[in-house]
Amino acid sequence: MAERSEPARDPEAVSRFVEHFAAQLVEAGLQRMPARVFAALLASDRGVLTSAELSEALKISPAAVSGAVRYLAQVHMVSREREPGSRRERYRVHGDQWYEALTNREAVIKRWEDALREGVTSLGPDTPAGRRLAETLAFFEFIDREVVAMMERWRAHRAERFGRA
Repeated sequence: MAERSEPARDPEAVSRFVEHFAAQLVEAGLQRMPARVFAALLASDRGVLTSAELSEALKISPAAVSGAVRYLAQVHMVSREREPGSRRERYRVHGDQWYEALTNREAVIKRWEDALREGVTSLGPDTPAGRRLAETLAFFEFIDREVVAMMERWRAHRAERFGRA
């Protein structure tokens, strides 16, 4: 039986995709180097690369990879793991990274809601600033409810489309 080979790819096309997608992430607020590292991991077939592989692919220093991965791990967009039988780390992007990143934002939104509630009380609900904070609080409460419902719909959609819950 013939062994399956990796699909042939144009390295220039892959590089263009990585830089283009990274630019979109930067435009949305992600720092440049984490955006490039994330896009490179996303574009790799295995979704796993070592620091050396990322350095070579992106033409950046290992220190730049380390800083980018540290940030991406903090926001749950990638995970670190040891190569079996080695001390080298490799970095993995998961299929559910968007779900995880959004879910972790929920905790931030909850803290913002608490701070806004306190602000409404401190400033007074009938003052212009208090009303503005109350409206902002209502917005975040709305977003929080919608994200929970949307994530439930996403899990059902993903299971239907990709066969996993």
